[in-house]
Parts: sequence; C-alpha cells; structure tokens
Amino acid sequence: MSETPSVNEHHYVNWQLDTDDEGITFLSINCPDQSTNTLSASVLEEFESIVEWLRRHPPKGLIIQSSKSSGFIVGADISEFDKLTDPKETEQYIKRVHGTLNKLENFRFPTVAKISGFCLGGGLEIALACDYRVASDDGKTKLGLPEILLGIHPGFAGTVRSVEQAGVTKAMDLMLTGKSLDARRAKRMGLVDHAVPPRHVDRAALELVKKPPTKKKPALVDRASNTALTRPAVASVLRKQVGKRAAEQHYPAPYALINLWQEHGGDRQEMMQAEAASIARLFVSPTSKNLQRLFFLQERLKGFGRKSKNKISHVHVIGAGTMGGDIAAWCAGRGLQVTLQDREMKYVAPAIQRAHKTYNKRIRDPYKRQQTKDNLVIDIAGDGIRSADVIIEAIIEDLDAKQTLFKAIEQQAKPEALLATNTSSIPLEDLAVALSDPSRLVGIHFFNPVARMQLVEIIAADDTAKDVVDAASAFTVQIDKQPLPASSSPGFLINRILSPYLQEAMLMLDEGLAVGEIDKVATDFGMPMGPLELADTVGLDICRSVGEVLAAKLGGESPRILDKLVTQQRLGKKTGHGFYEYKRDKIVRDKVEPSNTPTNDIRDRLVLRLLNEAVACLREGVVSDADLVDVGMVFGTGFAPFRGGPLQYARDRGVSEIIERLNYLASAIDERFLPDPGWETLSAGD
Repeated sequence: MSETPSVNEHHYVNWQLDTDDEGITFLSINCPDQSTNTLSASVLEEFESIVEWLRRHPPKGLIIQSSKSSGFIVGADISEFDKLTDPKETEQYIKRVHGTLNKLENFRFPTVAKISGFCLGGGLEIALACDYRVASDDGKTKLGLPEILLGIHPGFAGTVRSVEQAGVTKAMDLMLTGKSLDARRAKRMGLVDHAVPPRHVDRAALELVKKPPTKKKPALVDRASNTALTRPAVASVLRKQVGKRAAEQHYPAPYALINLWQEHGGDRQEMMQAEAASIARLFVSPTSKNLQRLFFLQERLKGFGRKSKNKISHVHVIGAGTMGGDIAAWCAGRGLQVTLQDREMKYVAPAIQRAHKTYNKRIRDPYKRQQTKDNLVIDIAGDGIRSADVIIEAIIEDLDAKQTLFKAIEQQAKPEALLATNTSSIPLEDLAVALSDPSRLVGIHFFNPVARMQLVEIIAADDTAKDVVDAASAFTVQIDKQPLPASSSPGFLINRILSPYLQEAMLMLDEGLAVGEIDKVATDFGMPMGPLELADTVGLDICRSVGEVLAAKLGGESPRILDKLVTQQRLGKKTGHGFYEYKRDKIVRDKVEPSNTPTNDIRDRLVLRLLNEAVACLREGVVSDADLVDVGMVFGTGFAPFRGGPLQYARDRGVSEIIERLNYLASAIDERFLPDPGWETLSAGD
C-alpha cells in the first residue's frame, strides 16, 4: 500500500490516506492524544478538505476506517457544544457538514465504512453517507444515534439517511431511545450490509468495493409508513409512545424530531434544511445545556475509577435478599466469579432464580447465558470469603449483626481483599469498631433496583485508606457503574437528601392528601416516579430503618403512616401492597380528585426540603462540591435530569427566591423548613 502524496502534503493531523496497488483508497481516522475518535470542528474541517480532494481525484473505491482499537467514531466532540450559542451560526455550520456528507454520498466510485467498536452519533452519520457498511461482529461493536440523550437529535442528516436505510419504525426507535445496537442487530435492522467476524472485516470491505451489490431498501411496509398519507398517523403513535417516558415541556428534542419527520419526511432536501434549523434551536435550550453538563459530570465520576489499576475477578456477597442477590447477579453478568452466601438455601434460592430469569431474558447467546449462570455460585458455608477480591456485606440494617459479621470476615479474608458494606445509612465508623484494621473498610452502596441505577456511593471514613477507596471506585467502573465518593455520615449523600423528601410526602398523607395527588405533583415536576411510589419500590421497612438511623443522628421522627404500614407488613412492591397495591408487579392507580391544596405548595414542600438537605450536605462536606451533589441525585434517585440536579435547579430558580419561600413555609407550617446556613455559600456561587 502506498501513501497518496498529493493529499497528504497538507499534513492532516487526524486523518491519513493510503492507496493500494489496485487504486483503492483507505481513509483512516486517528485523533491524536485521545482514546476515542471524535468529530471536533478541526476533524470535520480536515474531512471536508479530503472529501473535496477525492471528488477531484477519484480513486477506484474508498474505505473509511479507524486506526484506533477503541472503534470507529464515538460522535461529535461534546466539549465544543458550549461554543454553539448562536442558532443562526450553528445552523450554517450544520449545513456545511451536510454539504460534505452529500459529496461523499454522491461519489461516482463505491464507498464503504468499515466499522468496529463504537460507531455512534456523527460517526454513524458518516457511515450512512457511504454506499455500504460492514461491521465487526465481535461484541464490542456498538452502533447508535444517541443524541436524544443530550437533548438534541441527529444533525448530520442522520434523521434522513437512517429512515431511508432502516425504515421509519426502526430508525425512529433508534433515535428516540438513544439505544445502541450490536453488529448483528444493526444488520437485521438494515443499518449495515454485513456483520462478520473480525478476521473477515477487511475482506468483506474490499469485496464491497470491488463488486458493489445493489443497494438494499427497507421493506415495503416501512416505505409505506413514510408517505404523506401515513406520516400523521405514525407520528401520532410515536408521540404517544414518547409521552409515556418524557413530557414535551421537559424534553423537547424527541417531539422536535417527530415533527421534523412528519412535516418534511417526503422531501429529503427540505428535511435536511429543517434538521439543521431544528438542532440549532435545541442546542441552546436549557434542557440540552443541563444534559450536556450531566454528561461531563458522568465522565468525571468514571475518572474516579481510573485512579487504581486494581482488577477484580472474584466477588463474595453476604446476604441474598433483594439488594445482595441483585448485586451478585449484576457482578456475575459482568463476567466476574461470584459466590453468594446466606444462612440457609431457602434464602439464596430466590435470588438465584431471579438472576437466571434475568439472564434468560437478556442474554441471547446460549453459550454466554450459561457461562453467566455458572459465574454465580451458591456458597452457604462462606468458603468464598478466603479467595474473594471483594467481600460485600448486604445483610439487614442492624449494627450489632454487621459488626459481628465483619469481625468474622476479617479473620478469613485475604489481606489485600476489599471489605465492603452496602449499608444504606450506618456510618462506617460504627461498623469499623469490630475490625482490627479499620483502614480496610469501605462503603460500596448500590441503589435499588441494581440493574437500573447507575450510581454507586463509595463511602470513606476518616480511617479508610485512600488506595482502598480508589480500588473500590475502580471495581465500580469495572462492573459498568459510576462511583460517587462521599464521606461517612448518617445516610451518606443520597439517602440523606432523599429522606426529608419522602418524609414530607408521608406527612402530607397524615394531613389527608391523597397518594396519587402527591405523586403526580412530583412527576409533573419531572421526577421519574413520585416519592410514595419510590418508597414502595425501595421498601417501606428499609425507609423506616434509614429514617430511624437519621433521626437518631440528625433529629426528626418517623411519619405515623409509615409506622402503621410496616406494622401491617405492607412493605411496598415486594409484598404487593404499600402506599399502592401491586398486581403481578404492576402498580394499581386509583383515580384521584385534586384537593384544595395549591399544587405549588405541594411541590415546594417536597422539592424545597430536598434542596435544603442538599445544601446541608454540601456545607458539611459529605461530597466535595455542588457538581457531585447534582450528579449524585440525578443518577442515584432520578432527580429530573433536564433540570440538571437540585443545586442547578436552585440557581436557575433563584437562591434568594428559595430562601424566601423556605422562610415562609417555616412560619406557616413548621421549623423543619428553616433555610440551612449553607444557602449563603451557594448564593455566593459555590
């Protein structure tokens, strides 16, 4: 293969062109000093220049590929999004990229995108502008258009070409959910032409260039969905589906995407023009700015896991209840050997059955499914303690029981093993009393449901060794979770902030408000579920246990309704009855007539108590800064992501207004609403 000298005289930083003896050109992307390839302005500017040169000097064929092992292209460089502040300038920038990809699409020679690893966002949009796509079927390949997760939609003509390639239903599902596909699913959808083993990718790409086949089209039923007559009806169905997950006033992007297709889907040029204008408006929306900020905060959390090179292979979990069993199942699903211990088989068996049910549903490859099941081993005797790299205690929230257990664990565990507790509220200092070496103890606090909640609190006491904290964070990232470092204190960060919010909802119940009315106010605010449904999901016995620990340390008392329900063994979803009734795991909602209580009063009683506690945690140093409070509450509780977190919401609403409102509620209802002293710091810009 020989280098093409005339184009490379420009010394492109991110791209390299080479031509083989048959006249086939290979365009390779390799962004320097980055683990992944991203489409920054400079990368796209170089790409524009190269495409123009290829238009004037056409080869026999073109294969676009990546030189990085991490994959093709992960999408746009999100760090540059904050520069897109002028919608008109942004629209012109998008149209310029459209022009480049249109040139690529219209080349008279065959073009192929050779895909492995990540091919997301703008990366997939470049691939869709090629004549053909071949993907490596190695499990690492992921294709998708995840822009919706950042409050925007595809902008490099992806809204046009994905529909043309895969059909309306499949393409819209891909764009509206932001999910990614493996190579085989992308092939079945029609996004790629071939999904082949890694050793065959080069040959498959060359074959497509040398003998280009007839381009595939979506099935007739998919094409029939994209006509002037059918688009309004299909769009109506799409809006209803999106409406079940996100309200338009909170998340405008999916609705803008549907409107874009409905109005302009019959004319690709018109739709490209409208796409550019639409995404330019969305870029500057508060929702998009907040979601972009949360993206970077997630990256910051992942960074905590890179401070240790410690790799875990064996996890031992003690306690096979809902949390312990689900932690064990999750770790086994991530390829780790897991031993699960409890007092008797009758306590472990339900956890194993639940795990196998999940694996049967989610793992399609029968070999991998059986391998995952084999990773999860019943260990009543606790033999796994002696060989485990991480030992996670997940028994009942009882201080004496936990202390006794840790004393026994320390005597059996390897010296380098992490001794971890999943306690939701007990300070580590109280547990470490049982250990001869308190520096080994760390909190690794998962949230329920484990499979859905991304966040894991990494709790450190004053005595916890730094390398232990770093190793616990690395383990968290290894199992595809996000570590949030927090100091040991009652309830830590998430439960500490969440408890007053849940408590206030229950106090309003004591006052006679309806369950459904309270929860609806919360979901209208943007919460994924109301506080009372959330309490049912967590378990009312756990809520009371956490509440009692916090009350003992911080004051306050348990709401009467909570004590009553726990006494009646109405513990929430797990018993089929709590604040709500559940039939076959489905919540039963009664129609509720609104009370005379103003909606804003209900909202502020819930939300401002949460905010007040968040400020108290920041003041006390439970986490190091306000950003960690926000990212913790969004990914640990689902606090309305489009609002950017509780403290970002406070700033947007106005700190002085919130302080005034808290003072009003304190005088009108109870002193529990008195503003925390930390508000003064927040108003100063912390």
